[in-house]
Amino acid sequence: MPELPEVEALARLLRPRLVGQRVAALRLFRPLVFRNLLPAQEPEAALLGRQVLDIRRRSKFLLLSFDGGVWLAVHFMLAGNLEPCAPDVRPRTRDYYLLAFSDGSALRYHDLKGMGKTYLTDDLGRVPGLADLGPDALDPELTLAAFLERLKPHRGEIKGVLTRERVVSGIGNAYADEILFVAGLYPFRKAGRLSRQEREGLYAAMRQVLEERVALAVEALAGGAGLHQREGMLVHGRAGEPCPRCGAPISEINVARRPTHFCRHCQPGLLIRN
Repeated sequence: MPELPEVEALARLLRPRLVGQRVAALRLFRPLVFRNLLPAQEPEAALLGRQVLDIRRRSKFLLLSFDGGVWLAVHFMLAGNLEPCAPDVRPRTRDYYLLAFSDGSALRYHDLKGMGKTYLTDDLGRVPGLADLGPDALDPELTLAAFLERLKPHRGEIKGVLTRERVVSGIGNAYADEILFVAGLYPFRKAGRLSRQEREGLYAAMRQVLEERVALAVEALAGGAGLHQREGMLVHGRAGEPCPRCGAPISEINVARRPTHFCRHCQPGLLIRN
């Protein structure tokens, strides 16, 4: 699933290309992923001729703002992607919709699993999951003091806390592994048992990892990589490979079908999860 770095990179690449353009057409091939929250209007008519005002990210959502107060909120889930294409391209299997613009460019939404969602709305508060998000992990207003305050009520395993969108938003399974590795924290440590120094180190690692990975994702997407491709991860997805810090094999533990990757030497902790 694309997380904060990939969605942020996509927003940064699309913004200069599309802001100022107008929607020339919306073609719905398979309406399953497209949710119209403007019941009085057909989506094609609601978007036609509207100018793109901004493209930005909120957590793992890509938000396209149009004049007239209309929005598209895209959540890619496990396999969704927005790809550039010709406006008259023939749809492939698993192409769900296409947006064409006044400059002759177009984007099509492709999703092998059909689990993503795109919401057309004039009120982002109506988009499921969006209104309940905590502060963004890279929001300048999420200072160290604010981060520590948000951690206070939570006593569960630190990886689970870090991926809880109500606590801090934008971090998923992959980057939680990376952040905890850089912080040197065992993923199953209880958040309430972390020292002040460890919590401060976690904040610093979160900022470092996400900022570095945004820059790498911008470069990768600009070079033609897909939204779901990640190169150069430190531990995530590298079970059995040598730790980049100490050389010990990277471990994998699966909990609720979600793999956690970490180094037992650099991130020591009890094997019993209690």
